[in-house]
Amino acid sequence: MIKLNKLIKILAVLLFSLTSNTVISQSDDVSSEERVGQAGAYELLINPWARSSGLASSNTASVRGIESVFMNVAGLTGTNSTQVMFSHASWFADISISSFAVGQKVGDTGVMGISFMSLDFGEIERTTVQNPNGGLGTFSPQFMNLGVSYAKKFTDRISGGVTLRLISESAADIAANGFSFDTGIHYETGSRNQAKFGIALKNIGTGMSFNGDGDDITLMGENYESTFEIRSDMFELPALLHIGGSYDFLFTDDHSVMLCLNYTSNSFSKDQILFGTEYSFKDYLSLRFGYNFEDGIMNEFNDGRTTTFTGISSGFSFQVPFSGESSFSLDYSFRAANPLSSVHTIGATIDL
Repeated sequence: MIKLNKLIKILAVLLFSLTSNTVISQSDDVSSEERVGQAGAYELLINPWARSSGLASSNTASVRGIESVFMNVAGLTGTNSTQVMFSHASWFADISISSFAVGQKVGDTGVMGISFMSLDFGEIERTTVQNPNGGLGTFSPQFMNLGVSYAKKFTDRISGGVTLRLISESAADIAANGFSFDTGIHYETGSRNQAKFGIALKNIGTGMSFNGDGDDITLMGENYESTFEIRSDMFELPALLHIGGSYDFLFTDDHSVMLCLNYTSNSFSKDQILFGTEYSFKDYLSLRFGYNFEDGIMNEFNDGRTTTFTGISSGFSFQVPFSGESSFSLDYSFRAANPLSSVHTIGATIDL
């Protein structure tokens, strides 16, 4: 009864937060699909990690370890001691994404985590109205975010956590900065904790707007020069809610299959239903497949499908122990896309 009461209290806090956000985001009676493109900082929706992206980000309930800082921070309590994770993804149009995260157990029931993600757009030619062909050098936009997370086990079956994230976007003498927070809970049950449930509220935070000299316009006459500042309007963050469940089929001590299902409610885009399955051979090999369904996903691009992703994802992890309980894992995921190029993510995980 005590465990159930704690779970109800945590759920009540999350649902109250969701209700408050929904009232704010839906105050003008506009549906989430009609609000597509009206938010900013959409890089917060990009899953940079190979393991969970191979499952189409469907593992809100089952994700464990430092990778949880993206999906459901409550899963951070799955870090046994110290865990370090790296990843690199080839995104669209020669954009690359680099991520780093480290989790450290604190006391008997707590875990601290730090995560960093950066987007590299390469060098872009500078142009102006007077010089549309360039010749003015180049600039390189910088999009990055830094998160600090803490998760705690309230009981053997219930965990909760929170992430505070600093968001920074800059390009050509103009920049926008803001903060957001994520929160989530994780619950598991069954004789071997094979049934899991997770809920996560993400990207709740301050509005952002661009400031700097990059949006100034200078008008030059024969005897004068005037500079005008164009002020950027404030934009909201792409808030969302994950609700997921998973079940582990433990056939033998060596072989298991995990099935997971997730529903994502987006404030500024179509809602999604995510499916995933993972086969594991001991702790050495994991094979993953996922599917991301949303309205129009099976249509051609610009004919009902509003995302370049076609829904299918897959991946694998190969883990090698090297000292005691320490191990090294190579992770890979593939996300199919059309007409833009598909996304490949490669990563490494070190458990100490």
